[in-house]
Amino acid sequence: MSGPLIVLVGPMGVGKSTVGELLAERLGTTYRDTDADVVAAAGKAIAEIFFDEGEEHFRELERRAVRDAVDQHTGVLALGGGAVLDAKTRALLAGRPVAYLAMDVEEAVRRVGLNTARPLLAVNPRRQWRELMDARRHLYEEVARTTVATDERTPEEVAQAVLDALELPEPEPVASGRENTPMTEQATTRISIAGTAGTEPYEVLVGRRLLGELPHLIGDRAKRVAVLHPEALAGTGEAVREDLAAQGYEAIAIQLPNAEEAKTAEVAAYCWKALGQTGFTRSDVIVGVGGGATTDVAGFVAASWLRGVRWIAVPTTVLGMVDAAVGGKTGINTAEGKNLVGAFHPPAGVLCDLAALDSLPVHDYVSGLAEVIKAGFIADPVILDLVEADPQAARTPAGPHTAELIERSIRVKAEVVSGDLKESGPREVLNYGHTLGHAIEKNERYKWRHGAAVSVGMVFAAELGRLAGRLDDATADRHRAVLESVGLPLTYRGDQWPRLLENMKVDKKSRGDLLRFVVLDGIGRPTVLEGPDPAVLLAAYGEVSA
Repeated sequence: MSGPLIVLVGPMGVGKSTVGELLAERLGTTYRDTDADVVAAAGKAIAEIFFDEGEEHFRELERRAVRDAVDQHTGVLALGGGAVLDAKTRALLAGRPVAYLAMDVEEAVRRVGLNTARPLLAVNPRRQWRELMDARRHLYEEVARTTVATDERTPEEVAQAVLDALELPEPEPVASGRENTPMTEQATTRISIAGTAGTEPYEVLVGRRLLGELPHLIGDRAKRVAVLHPEALAGTGEAVREDLAAQGYEAIAIQLPNAEEAKTAEVAAYCWKALGQTGFTRSDVIVGVGGGATTDVAGFVAASWLRGVRWIAVPTTVLGMVDAAVGGKTGINTAEGKNLVGAFHPPAGVLCDLAALDSLPVHDYVSGLAEVIKAGFIADPVILDLVEADPQAARTPAGPHTAELIERSIRVKAEVVSGDLKESGPREVLNYGHTLGHAIEKNERYKWRHGAAVSVGMVFAAELGRLAGRLDDATADRHRAVLESVGLPLTYRGDQWPRLLENMKVDKKSRGDLLRFVVLDGIGRPTVLEGPDPAVLLAAYGEVSA
């Protein structure tokens, strides 16, 4: 019987992709994933297919993808978690070398509990996991020639168990550098942020399946935990709350408005009231789950309640991961400007679970890339090289360099804030593109995405640097090329300059009536330009005027 050497089945998050790639490497063959085939055929993420067309449509796409893959692929094949629900698919797998990768419910929640891309585990992952497995376990066992448990095993150990059970030829050892990495922690990067000005050092974790780290960060001293989340992530916030309650904490969930609408004094007061009614003490902990606006509010509420309680950031957007959640700057907006009220209050830890990005709308994902590209211009040109090598891949969390781009961006910020917590000097360089960007956001009443505004702000800063004789033409032009390649805007309304100029005068970097802008002397060489000639400012804005 021709077809795949190995077919992997099992529930979502069990590690089929990781084990499948290892098996393909060790057998000297290729790896294929039918979920990836469905995404490619539909042109959208699986969560979007569920939302737009429904589960039945997705299952039909999946059925076709499995049929084609079993017919065409001769290497290692992984099927989606629900593929075995289809009777024709089960018949197609009869007699084939199928391995069922299994795990228990607690392990499942640790691995996929924060993954908003899992449309069938959107609210209560523990209960829904049991229900899914009750419906599917016998189907996995029906099609499988062998069952391999993955709990407390490394990916390499699971791969070896599959090879042994299917009696495939013993492969030659291949040094992969991952032999001692537990499956629950595989590919997790830890980035240290040094403590300054009396603050404690902390870590930013980047990877997948990071929910299990949360109780460790909260610690034993805390009795109560408040999970702050936006309305758009109500299911995820409740899932985190339930998981913490199961760990023995008195956990509450506080729902915030979406995006910048959360960053008001009224919302902060609402949170204070909830904490007071719950009896929150200085030993208790706040957890912010959401984008940059959510973590800004969560950090500010933590800084102001009882003059400071511990908090943990769980950013779910690119912007949140590479910028807002790292560094300890917290705050809310006022009618006069953005982030004008706030505090420097570093978190106890940051969990950047890349799985949360899988279901992020493309415009939100691309908006976050502005901060990534900013990090490339001010400090790490490798970021620019990676984006320019394949701009379309950079626009999606499925791209090959997603983790590296996010990690590099975080390291740029980590290095800066470790030496300057309170923006008294070097930290100002992180505001490259932000002076005009914040002015645009205020002018649009925060209806523009932050990254879109910062993109225009960076083009303006590049033109300002060029006109001031600081930046060469090639680097200024490179700003336009790389930002446009991923779909970020380069221009704003030309008739708005007087209003934008007034908005910039209340920017945090201004000193009295002196406007100050971060500009570049070259890639990786940011500096501050003070009091530029008004004519030069106007000319630079003319270069970004639509």
